[in-house]
Amino acid sequence: MVIFVVDDVGTNLTVTKAVLEDLYDVVTVSSGKKALALIEKITPDLILLDIDMPEMSGLELLNHLKADARYQYIPVIFLSGMIDNETKSQALNLGAVDFITKPFSPPELLEKVSRWL
Repeated sequence: MVIFVVDDVGTNLTVTKAVLEDLYDVVTVSSGKKALALIEKITPDLILLDIDMPEMSGLELLNHLKADARYQYIPVIFLSGMIDNETKSQALNLGAVDFITKPFSPPELLEKVSRWL
């Protein structure tokens, strides 16, 4: 199973990968634009996505993914420190399946990833 972790902060990518890499193939991606380019080559089984990123926010990336029939079925979990009710509502309307608030607990991350895979 391949998981994309999309976040513009290197530390977040490293920590998330460390929690998941024993069980999954984890691909870290530092921006939404890079994720869109990479998904043409590697199709993930699940995407963990930050919301607040420069150039393209996580919500914008989710919108692109759900508009494309090739990727609309991929579960997207937001992994962000910025999850207010308005953002949650917008993300769910766009097609996100779940949320994990940063800093996250490793057991919660593993449980939610397992649930959606």
